[in-house]
Amino acid sequence: MHSYQQYSNREHRVIQSNMFESAPSTPPKSNRRGKGRARRIAQRTEEKPVFFPSPPGQIGGAYKPLSPDALQAVLNTAMRILEEIGMGLAPKRLELQAIEKGAFLNERGRLCYPRAMIEDIIDGAAKHFVLHGRDPQYDIEVGGERVFFGTGGAAVKTLDLDSGLYRASSLRDLYDFTRLVDTLPNIAWFTRCCIATDVENPLDLDINTVYALLKGTQKPIGTSITLAEHVPAIIDMFDQCLGAQGSFRRKPFCKAHISPVVSPLRYGEDAVEVALACIEHNFPINAIIAAQSGATAPATLAGMLAQTTAETLAALAMINVFAPGHPVIFSNWPFVIDLRSGAFCGGGGEISFLNAAAGQIGNHLELPTGVASSMSDAKAVDAQMGAEKALSALATGLAGANMVYESCGMTASLLGASFEAFLLDNDMIGHIQRVLRGAEINEETLAFEAIRETVFGAGHFLGAQHTFNAMERDYFYPHFADRLAPDSWQELGAKDIWSVANANAKEILATHRPNYISAKADENIRAAHTIALPPN
Repeated sequence: MHSYQQYSNREHRVIQSNMFESAPSTPPKSNRRGKGRARRIAQRTEEKPVFFPSPPGQIGGAYKPLSPDALQAVLNTAMRILEEIGMGLAPKRLELQAIEKGAFLNERGRLCYPRAMIEDIIDGAAKHFVLHGRDPQYDIEVGGERVFFGTGGAAVKTLDLDSGLYRASSLRDLYDFTRLVDTLPNIAWFTRCCIATDVENPLDLDINTVYALLKGTQKPIGTSITLAEHVPAIIDMFDQCLGAQGSFRRKPFCKAHISPVVSPLRYGEDAVEVALACIEHNFPINAIIAAQSGATAPATLAGMLAQTTAETLAALAMINVFAPGHPVIFSNWPFVIDLRSGAFCGGGGEISFLNAAAGQIGNHLELPTGVASSMSDAKAVDAQMGAEKALSALATGLAGANMVYESCGMTASLLGASFEAFLLDNDMIGHIQRVLRGAEINEETLAFEAIRETVFGAGHFLGAQHTFNAMERDYFYPHFADRLAPDSWQELGAKDIWSVANANAKEILATHRPNYISAKADENIRAAHTIALPPN
């Protein structure tokens, strides 16, 4: 359902031009041959649609970090946890509803779910659903093994474009991040990535956060909601933007990010109430579990997976005992801490493995699955950041998680967000989508005839129609990766990738000023709420 296909014809022509500039010169065998080659080049460089070689929604699942026996052992332990240890602090409303559906209280008063009950809940849970864009070209189907990369996070710091230093995140930053992502085709949806620390009132914060997302993009969005009583006002804003009451229920384009479980193995009352309020409005729920190894979950990776799987199943059960089949993203995000210091560790092999394994488990259960990646601990846009982001994003993509959160823009162990990182991560995601796509094997791509023609003809593949077809179809061309020769790079100022992305981000923010809220909807929203962003 995703249609991120076209990219700039101008960029494509530049690529073609560079290709021929760097090609060795081969004299034509005849004047007719030279004219024919020139004509073919002219035809290929004229204005025409060009397509992405690897749009969002590629198929993952090739990487299975858990063996079949290991996966079953994790699931068996998770089921045992829910049945024998159970969940603490279940709100009374949930407790009564769950018991009516087959749960029970153990001798410690903890809410326990029999294995058969959990298996029935999994069977009846949503397996696929459409997360709409306000523009249908951005609709994505969540489920199966199609992989989409998007944002997340709650950064309280923003890496300033001018100073290169961190400062408190503002509502303006959030709007700027939103409209920046609106231009980045590899980022499939936008969840608020930073906290508007300049908006103090919780209701105003929730309202203004949603307003910034609505104003800046028509892609699917996501937000967190502080209290259940804020949900109706947010739904009204959605309906205002769609033009009629009840429109959001029919075309939900936003998901609520809710963490209904507090590790280890307790429900959070406010989050449960927010989830129940969302159910009333057909508001898709991203049920996030974010335990930390060695702190709120076992330090062993296997024990961590067993507990967090149990907790994510408990969140799924909490929603489905009230509304079987409600659209839920099974978001098991196992986090890691550095056990030497207790610091959150967003990058590295352990967190990459854990989130890939969480995606594998969700896929095994045939549930819409969300995991996290790219939570680099680096503060600067540097080699550490690139390595940590690529490692985890590739692992989770290959594992086949449907929704890969935190995949772009985040820095400093989720405490920071960077405009430059968003641009560079958009390129990184393009590369990963290209890896996931793999190679189509057929008579044309195996190239037997092209090889024979070249061997008996020009002796090289440069300029051949077969090469041009592959160039448009098979290769992803990043915007920011430097592929110049050293002398050319130096002649152009020897710029590093951070400075190039910085200039590009400034240019986008200076020129891309969308306002996807109609004048009438904006007037109605401003009449009902305190909106801090200016009208235009």
